[in-house]
Amino acid sequence: MRLKVAVQMDHIETIKIKGDSGFALLLEAQSRGHEVAVYHPDQLSMRDGVVTAFASPLQVRDVEGDHFTKGAGSRVRVDEFDVVLMRQDPPFDLHYITATHFLERVTPKTLVVNDPFHVRNAPEKIFVTLFPQLMPTTLISRDADDIRAFRKEMGDIVMKPLYGHGGAGVFRIRAEDENFGSFLDMFSATSREPWVIQRYLPAVRDGDKRIILVDGKFAGAVNRVPAADDLRSNMVRGGAAETTQLSEREREICDTIGPELKKRGLLLTGIDVIGGNLTEINVTAPTGIRAIKRLGGPDLAVTVWDAIEAKRA
Repeated sequence: MRLKVAVQMDHIETIKIKGDSGFALLLEAQSRGHEVAVYHPDQLSMRDGVVTAFASPLQVRDVEGDHFTKGAGSRVRVDEFDVVLMRQDPPFDLHYITATHFLERVTPKTLVVNDPFHVRNAPEKIFVTLFPQLMPTTLISRDADDIRAFRKEMGDIVMKPLYGHGGAGVFRIRAEDENFGSFLDMFSATSREPWVIQRYLPAVRDGDKRIILVDGKFAGAVNRVPAADDLRSNMVRGGAAETTQLSEREREICDTIGPELKKRGLLLTGIDVIGGNLTEINVTAPTGIRAIKRLGGPDLAVTVWDAIEAKRA
């Protein structure tokens, strides 16, 4: 099977290939002989309902600083591709949402990973609340009185932007923290959206586990341990990657949410679990594939492409 594959991504010149899951997927697609092209979301257009992109043929290699060669680009119909990988990073804003509307026009003729309709309707920090029995106590609000009451009840809390990513803007606020009022003012001034406020989980010092599911099934995991001077365990924020095994509780989490992911066409997802608590379901551009392989785990790019090819077949 030889497929025509396009990847919709941030500028390939800027990615850090050591940890980029999209780049791992490109390497595997190329190794299978698929024809690969690349375009940026800004290069999408729609005329009279027909979606096109200014796409360039792409060759990739696992060499830092010399990881790609792009050929001459041309404007092509997106539905001429067999597969589109939607791999641009959030923020999950109207720019991102518009891209999902464009890509929805080419399905089901073209397989878009992940399904753009369900990506749009599953904001990561809201989608997860479908499973409150798996989560820490969580409030989503921008009402100051409600947030103050939640803090008084919980004592130690974490606040983060509802549509943030990569650990940006995540704060722990202890019960005695005198900066709480200033945090509220800052969040109010910088965002019109609600915020996510959760009970602080001390188990985060032992790691925030990233678990990858492919077509609703557990595929691999990595434990991300925060630096001593940081709350955040994201590897882009200095978190250290460690090998790990799933606990019985984590397998229960995967078994519970897996059928819902599969039903929604969310073929590649990454969930975050702290101390047996599900905190996020990442559906936009989940990472972890390269770290898992580097630590001796399975090559999940192979698993993902096996699933894609099975669907195209």
